[in-house]
Amino acid sequence: MSKPAFPKVDLASILNTKHLPAMSQTAIRLMELSNDPDNGPAEYAVPIELDPGLTVQVLNFVNSSWFGFRDKISNVKRAASLVGIRTIKNFVLWNAVFNVISNPHCGEFCLMGLWQDSLRRALFARSFTRMLGLAETDEVFTAALLQDMAVPLLAKELPDAYSKLFDARIKSSYRIRLSELEVYAFGWHHASAAKIVAQQWNLPESLAQLIEVHLNLDEPGSSAQQDPKNSAMGMSALLPAIDDAAWGEFEKFESLYDQTRPLDGPTIEQLLGQIDKEFTEMAPVLRIPNPHRSLVRHYQDLVASPV
Repeated sequence: MSKPAFPKVDLASILNTKHLPAMSQTAIRLMELSNDPDNGPAEYAVPIELDPGLTVQVLNFVNSSWFGFRDKISNVKRAASLVGIRTIKNFVLWNAVFNVISNPHCGEFCLMGLWQDSLRRALFARSFTRMLGLAETDEVFTAALLQDMAVPLLAKELPDAYSKLFDARIKSSYRIRLSELEVYAFGWHHASAAKIVAQQWNLPESLAQLIEVHLNLDEPGSSAQQDPKNSAMGMSALLPAIDDAAWGEFEKFESLYDQTRPLDGPTIEQLLGQIDKEFTEMAPVLRIPNPHRSLVRHYQDLVASPV
């Protein structure tokens, strides 16, 4: 069978600033403030409070059950003091990306499904790095949340090609990875595209590199397996997608988890249950619906009916 014809695509040309949606000025300003370590809650509060809608969202976020504060937080400066300026900055960044990326209406693609998958993966990456003893987990949470942000942008620019890829993934017996189809069609995948998008938006380079590495777990001993943050990114990408009937990459996930889990670390089922609980707490704040099928149910179905 001959290979279907796909266009030759130069990522840099289709993902330049002319084609990308504009990042919010508030998010850009917070990124600028983060370049100076002397800036604190008072400085971060100023650009946020100039946007009443964003101020409400930030306060809803900080007052959610995710943090569990007993008393209601009523201003952004205090919010940043309590949860940390990095947490506030990353929430604003996510909110900005969520708002500027539109649904490409391409084939079988579901934008909300992508955001649901992304939140699951972010919560896993955060829990996994905490389990390994890393104190700073906000960056890996944000990177996992944004790891697939290039997919709808690519689908908008290349609707015919991506419609074929989405259709091929759905029809494959074990839900082949979109990235494998992209490499087959174009010679690159959406992780490389996401790094370009992050750089075009002037996001921190460390964040762009974490986003890029989330598909690099295939080679034993790779940097993705040696670095805890990279490993968390890669393993998060092995979780089942919202619309997957089966967990096709569970064996790889299980093997990697067994290799890295501390002796006193949670079992896979325990960790997935924690992620499901945190998803339920975080989803309303990020305006994301709960999935029809939990990660624990995916795992239990797999254990009950192994392939």
